[in-house]
Amino acid sequence: MSSNKGTFQPDSDVHITFEDQQRINKFARLNARREDLKEEIKVKEGDLTNIEEACDEVALYDDEEKVPYLVGEVFIYQDCEKTQECLKEAKSKVEQEINVLKMEGNKLKEMMTDLKSMLYGKFGSHINLEADD
Repeated sequence: MSSNKGTFQPDSDVHITFEDQQRINKFARLNARREDLKEEIKVKEGDLTNIEEACDEVALYDDEEKVPYLVGEVFIYQDCEKTQECLKEAKSKVEQEINVLKMEGNKLKEMMTDLKSMLYGKFGSHINLEADD
């Protein structure tokens, strides 16, 4: 007895044109970039949390006390007020970076939605563009 289980049975109703394949490839690239953005945002949010915790710690120091602050690969010692200003600037910068990444992610999502509707419209259940979350 021979079984057809596990063998590929091409569906004669589905014809993929070069343009269709280009759309599928574009969707895959956009999806990969979106996943990368999600990871970048997660890292930036971790950085933001660290900065906020540093702000809380510096607030506990005496005003005259010198605080070590990492600049590049070197620690510099500065007063609390200057350190708080530096942390505030760093926090603002990271928040802006997160917002830019989220906006880019939203643009990618819109483009992917357009491609999805086009591809599902043509291929229906013969194509799966859903993420395996």
